[in-house]
Amino acid sequence: MVMPLDHIRVIDLSRVLAGPFCTMMLGDMGAEIIKIENPDGGDDTRGWPPFYEGGESSYFQSVNRNKKSLTLDLKSEEGKKILKELIKKSDVLIQNFRPGAIERLGFGWDVCKKINPKLIYSSVSGYGQNGPYRERPAYDILLQAEGGLMSITGPSDGSGYKTGIAIADLTTALFTIQGILLAIISREKTGLGQEIDVSIQDGQAALMSHAAGNFFATSVPPGRLGNEHPSIAPYRDFCCSDGQLIVAAANDSLWQRFAKAIGREDLANDNAWGKNAARVKNRKVLDKEIEKTMKQKSRAEWCKIISEAGVPCGPIRNIQELTKDPQIKHRDMIVEIEHAKTGVLKMMGIPVKLSKTPGKVLLPPPLLGEHTDEILTEIIKYTKSDIDSLREEKII
Repeated sequence: MVMPLDHIRVIDLSRVLAGPFCTMMLGDMGAEIIKIENPDGGDDTRGWPPFYEGGESSYFQSVNRNKKSLTLDLKSEEGKKILKELIKKSDVLIQNFRPGAIERLGFGWDVCKKINPKLIYSSVSGYGQNGPYRERPAYDILLQAEGGLMSITGPSDGSGYKTGIAIADLTTALFTIQGILLAIISREKTGLGQEIDVSIQDGQAALMSHAAGNFFATSVPPGRLGNEHPSIAPYRDFCCSDGQLIVAAANDSLWQRFAKAIGREDLANDNAWGKNAARVKNRKVLDKEIEKTMKQKSRAEWCKIISEAGVPCGPIRNIQELTKDPQIKHRDMIVEIEHAKTGVLKMMGIPVKLSKTPGKVLLPPPLLGEHTDEILTEIIKYTKSDIDSLREEKII
């Protein structure tokens, strides 16, 4: 089967989340991903609970399919020699060491571009490869805080909240994919690779987009509004008899339909609520009136009534409810693959649907060092004797 990136080989020196999520998605589209791991335990997340029966980490499994695992001690001279040979025969290298660390190992951009001038070298870090924060350690929650996201997330009368997923890391992975694909296109024109420098902080700043626009326009930093929208009302969650329902009455016409659908013609006919600006200004009074009515029926009942009126709405669901959604199933957003230890492994599917060259889940998340012999034999052309010696010396 033809896949869009089946001509691309990626050396994956990343670990934890941002880098691995990026390389998994490249692997989903056919790239050969060689995940290089320390022989002593591998990727940090291999030890993070919870674990499937068989002992494999659910965290590691979730972002490492479609990869081959090669164990390699990069502090040894022989390990460095093997990595150099792989660089010569690869298209992309991605690493998320703290700035300066990979240079000390002898594999900074200046070195690698001499080994392979066509190499696309992608560095992912908290704050970038230059600047006053260059060497700061970075974790997702720190960057959500420092990048502005937590200042606009959470209830208005409380402290800032992080999101329920590591959104700073995950969006950085998407920016990194964009950079790699752009560099591949550029290489087709120039014949040369280039360095890609992706910072989690830069990504968070970019995501501030319209929130930053509000600040630039007013000189007032946006605050937290919980699930409310700073410019639209009603556009939030409301309590029903069995849980919360999101209603997005994003303009005056939708507001009229919504108010009438829930039997509140009094609100629909009251000129005080006719225009969105007035509803935003006095949202607390309006929201109390709406919620009194919404509590009288279940989420499913209200969802049917409001949807039939042409107003966007939907329940706040947990992951279990999400996985049962018929649209999610129809779109193949839950996939299954056999794993040597886990058995049938369920994973979230591939979100980008290509009509002629679709992505595919071909390989389960690898066991630590599962493909070491295969990679050294087929790519580096080592003999079995060579590999046995490396194993005895604990280089692999």
